[in-house]
Amino acid sequence: MRRWNGWGDDSYVKEVSIHGRELINSVIGKTKPLPEATLEEVMAKVPESRLPKHALIVTAAEDRVRHARGQSFPDWLAMRSGDFGVFPDGVAYPESSAQVRELLDFAEKEDFIVIPYGGGTSVAGHITPTANPKAILTIDMGRMNQLMDLNEESQIATFGAGTPGPEVESQLRARGYTLGHFPQSWELSTVGGWIASRSSGQQSLRYGRIEQMFAGGRMETLQGTMDIPSIPASSAGPDMREVTMGTEGRMGIFTEVKVRVTRLPEEEKFLVYFMPNWKTAKAAVREAVQQKIPMSMMRVSNAKEAKAHLHLGTSPKQFNLLEKYLRFRGLDDQKVMLTFGVTGSKAQNKLSLKQIKKLLNSHGGIGGKLANMMGSIWAHGRFKFPYLRETMWAEGIAIDTLETSTDWDNVDNLLDQMEASLENALRADGEEAMVFTHLSHMYGQGSSIYTTYFFRCADSYEETLARWKKLKYNTCEVIAQGRATISHQHGVGRDHAPYMQAEKGELGMRVINTLLNDFDPDKRLNPGILIEDDKPAATEE
Repeated sequence: MRRWNGWGDDSYVKEVSIHGRELINSVIGKTKPLPEATLEEVMAKVPESRLPKHALIVTAAEDRVRHARGQSFPDWLAMRSGDFGVFPDGVAYPESSAQVRELLDFAEKEDFIVIPYGGGTSVAGHITPTANPKAILTIDMGRMNQLMDLNEESQIATFGAGTPGPEVESQLRARGYTLGHFPQSWELSTVGGWIASRSSGQQSLRYGRIEQMFAGGRMETLQGTMDIPSIPASSAGPDMREVTMGTEGRMGIFTEVKVRVTRLPEEEKFLVYFMPNWKTAKAAVREAVQQKIPMSMMRVSNAKEAKAHLHLGTSPKQFNLLEKYLRFRGLDDQKVMLTFGVTGSKAQNKLSLKQIKKLLNSHGGIGGKLANMMGSIWAHGRFKFPYLRETMWAEGIAIDTLETSTDWDNVDNLLDQMEASLENALRADGEEAMVFTHLSHMYGQGSSIYTTYFFRCADSYEETLARWKKLKYNTCEVIAQGRATISHQHGVGRDHAPYMQAEKGELGMRVINTLLNDFDPDKRLNPGILIEDDKPAATEE
């Protein structure tokens, strides 16, 4: 069953090795967990619903609790402490576009707020209700989860927008196809949510980001139904696909999504090379992507992340064997880990592997069976990292991430600034953070930067949140002022909205505001998300 106050299936536990725990504690110190509220205690806090009765709306306490928060760090603390703050007044589970249309019309008639809900995986505050004099309805799209059509001639699949990753793939694979979109949240996130937040999957080098996959669909808005045709290409003005993507429920709610699919590959492999240092690894992956060597994914973990992965992801025996082997081959503590994948026919993969191995070898890379063990470990657990937060939390260890993208000439500078900001944020308070980074999405122009940080829980939830704010906000400011995007793959939500203008500029924000205001002049759909339009106006003194 899905965990009510955290991530995923409550029966799954991600194991962490003893030497992995020891590594974390050696950096951040001894830890102790915080007490947790029970579901029953939280349900007792749910107030009476303010929504008028409707056949599609459920006002039961448990439904409202389970839809009150996503997976951002403030959401996590709220769920664990039981201090949720605001609950939606009700939840609806539509089964068709017509029912979504009915609910939006009802919202206009009865004057209440609507929050769209896909898989509830948001790590940026997309689905969290805030205090509002109007009632709040969360619309859960989870029952619209079927493959509705597969046009094999055009390779266009139509899904209900609430279809989660595993159901997308299982329904396509039964017909011999794949979408190939595999974000880390794949287990729970939905195809509609991917488009609404401009998601990126782990194998974007082969399949592209969601914007390359999104072909068209249907969006229900307060102004009516918008049908976006699946045309291969057009020069007829602005692309409505691009206009609607990334709007995070502010324009309307995707109900049907058309995506470009491909035939299942004959073969897929994930391998690992260890590189002598960061400089050589970064140069190698940049050359690989700029030479357009056909890879499905590449990920470069810096020395700190490589060390963490070797400790957290291996048994003591595996760790000792691999360390001994790599030292024998001349690699020291500056080594970094390069994980890569090839996907396609056996003939294509053979050629791709020959090309990439030649390139990596020229930069001093070390592969082999022991190194590839790490590739197998990564592939086996590629969607299980979110469960690590649960394991570490039970030890009193908090985890969060920050991600961005920038040009190649700025990667090192920005990465160093981000890590320094996180490592220094709590030192004045006598606390240390464990910080490490990887590049996981490569482009000819530049790369994503994905940084993970561990820190100790404080003695209270309030102080733990204060620690997170120092870590998060300081580093977001570094990103916003660092010639980079505030979000490469997690969207904007509420957490990143304050940093939007630094990226979009004054005129860009004016365009976004005008667009959203035209579709939703009363700020009824997900207010405060994407742009800060639900804050009280400043008063003159």
